[in-house]
Amino acid sequence: MFNALHKPRPILTAFAIALAVVIQCTTKAEARDIQTITVAGGCFWCVESDFESVQGVIEAVSGFSGGTVSNPTYKQVTQGGTGHYEAVQIRYDADVVSLDALLAAFFRSVDPTDAGGQFCDRGESYRTAIFYGNGAEKAAAERAKADAEAALGRSVVTPILSKQNFYEADAYHQDYYKDQDIILTRFGPRSKAEAYKRYRNACGRDARVLELWGNAAAFAS
Repeated sequence: MFNALHKPRPILTAFAIALAVVIQCTTKAEARDIQTITVAGGCFWCVESDFESVQGVIEAVSGFSGGTVSNPTYKQVTQGGTGHYEAVQIRYDADVVSLDALLAAFFRSVDPTDAGGQFCDRGESYRTAIFYGNGAEKAAAERAKADAEAALGRSVVTPILSKQNFYEADAYHQDYYKDQDIILTRFGPRSKAEAYKRYRNACGRDARVLELWGNAAAFAS
């Protein structure tokens, strides 16, 4: 009778094992070193597209930072006068990809010698910048900038700025590069994804990055 009463039940045993696996997986997920870094590299659609292809990047969010206007609209920022950059907040797993690697890729995905904007996009909102949140991030940004200058043999004008409020752009601008919603373009009705590809090519982004960085270009091909 004693053995019968205390014999483990298969269903309860299986449940206990499954619960242990869930707890273990949750603990591992919570143990990940999740960090964020904000950069400005011209058109935020392009920066978002580039960095969401990097292993270890969890997400890249398009928005605005560096200015004086709270909750700015896209129109306000692109018209100028707000001081904001089109920026992208990159959320990444530091156990998979390092900040040094991300910043090296950032410099090699833009023209950091151009103080007036990026590629066909001109004006203050399209300038490059790195926003740091602590001393370690500032040091990493300074290392990456010095490395870029050495690699190019030219002065890099990308400023390294203290982290400021980041204002997320509205939903229309998020994941633009893969959005299949149809919009009207000068080429007729196109998905946002197709319009994005046409814009990026016409703007000369990849062509200029390849001209500047050659085989070291991070995302252009």
